[in-house]
Amino acid sequence: MKPDHRTVAAHVRAYRRRIAAAGEQEVLFRLSNKTVARIDELKQNLGLRNRGQVLEQLFQQRREVAQQ
Repeated sequence: MKPDHRTVAAHVRAYRRRIAAAGEQEVLFRLSNKTVARIDELKQNLGLRNRGQVLEQLFQQRREVAQQ
């Protein structure tokens, strides 16, 4: 049975509202396979749950270096 497009759209809107309420946004990046593999490697090594956490840590480190 194919899902109703209105039902799917409602679920997507609800998901986006939840992440917005958490002060976050979903962003789509187009990256090389090599870059994604490196992000996944960092995720594993750092014990993080997702790729977004890796990117957040990298940006935080960059901000700290720039402030020095």
